[in-house]
Amino acid sequence: MDTLFSNVTLVTMDEAMHVYYAAFLGVTDGKISYIGKTAPQEKPKQIINGEGMVLMPGLINCHTHLPMSLLRGYGDGHDLHTWLFDYIFPREARLDDRAVKAATLLSIAECLRFGVTSVSDMYDHCGAIAEAVAESGIKANLSRGITLWTEEFDPETYPACVELRELREKWDGYDGSRIKVEASIHAEYTSNYHLWEAMGEYACNEGLGLQIHLSETKKEHEECKEKYGLTPAQLLDCHHVFAARTQAAHCVWLEPEDMALLAKRKVTAVHCPVSNLKLASGEADVVAMVKAGMNVALGTDGASSNNNLDLFEEIKAASLMAKNVHADAQTLPAQAALMMATVCGARAQGREKECGMLKEGMDADLILLDFTQPHLMPCHDVLSHLCYAASGHDVVMTMVRGRILYAAGKYPTIDLDAVVRELAEHAMPKVFLDDAARQTEDSISR
Repeated sequence: MDTLFSNVTLVTMDEAMHVYYAAFLGVTDGKISYIGKTAPQEKPKQIINGEGMVLMPGLINCHTHLPMSLLRGYGDGHDLHTWLFDYIFPREARLDDRAVKAATLLSIAECLRFGVTSVSDMYDHCGAIAEAVAESGIKANLSRGITLWTEEFDPETYPACVELRELREKWDGYDGSRIKVEASIHAEYTSNYHLWEAMGEYACNEGLGLQIHLSETKKEHEECKEKYGLTPAQLLDCHHVFAARTQAAHCVWLEPEDMALLAKRKVTAVHCPVSNLKLASGEADVVAMVKAGMNVALGTDGASSNNNLDLFEEIKAASLMAKNVHADAQTLPAQAALMMATVCGARAQGREKECGMLKEGMDADLILLDFTQPHLMPCHDVLSHLCYAASGHDVVMTMVRGRILYAAGKYPTIDLDAVVRELAEHAMPKVFLDDAARQTEDSISR
């Protein structure tokens, strides 16, 4: 046995939602090898004293854009359309691989600090993102976000599609599928049927998952209905987009018929309550989705529209938003919100057999929280505290496959000082150098 957590409170998130007090959990070769109320006979190489601590499955962030930490706080105070087209897209056009990798490493450090052990990411410059993921040790489902604004389209030569295939050839299945590569359609309103059909067919034929933004704002939802006579979900289904395992981000404006359809297609809705509130996109009715039979997971969206990657904030916001939508304090209780960030997230990523619960034989994707802090005492209900009182700042250790990736302010796999220097010396000037200075720089270089 490599590591033994002793005298710790175990929140298993298993089918019975067991919580064990003063318990023991052993890790061997990256797997959970022992769970019990008494110490195992086998002596471990190291013991971590869990007295006053809570050990639970690592959180799974099912929708984010890791490199967007570079744009944190930029363009605040606007609706989604204005923010995206007037602020974000123009700056993203200036990114290069170096800037993307540095920003990705910064975001991964933030994720690990806040107890996230796996992410689903949609962006471009994906090779640089994959390198950062590989170096850091976190798990990731990576997709190359693809838009299509013209009718001329050949998936064999379209640059984003070429990048997706190259990404898959190099990185899909890396390190025992710690990295999974997935297909992507940015959204219905940023593409057309040529892309929908090509990506749906590609994902289905190759056995890949697919990531998409779906019905995030009322504007996009209603304009789709006016243009096509169908909701975005109905329209995309006509083009067989949902034939593959799909993570559909936001789903704020789904209609009852959409929910029934997506449940039938086994589509996961990825709820991003903080981003939706910040951009005034609306309040997704996740309870109705669950009742319709949908899997619902949680995501932060990018750090530029949140403005952090603390999934504990999403857990609390999801529960509070549901209570407000239904005017019922019993709606979406703590255990259900926690499931969305663990069990349901693993299912969304196609990782339900490896993580999302504490069970013998599953990957040791674990986080340890310090429950001796003033805001977590006294503790009458551990699950309640995890949902409503805890934050990512209470995480003192994050482990993926038995490997400690964050502990006590240290990142064994990330040189954070080097990342900060790279951001300051290359990434920030690259993206935010004002246009006049850029023109002068370009003139000199020519």
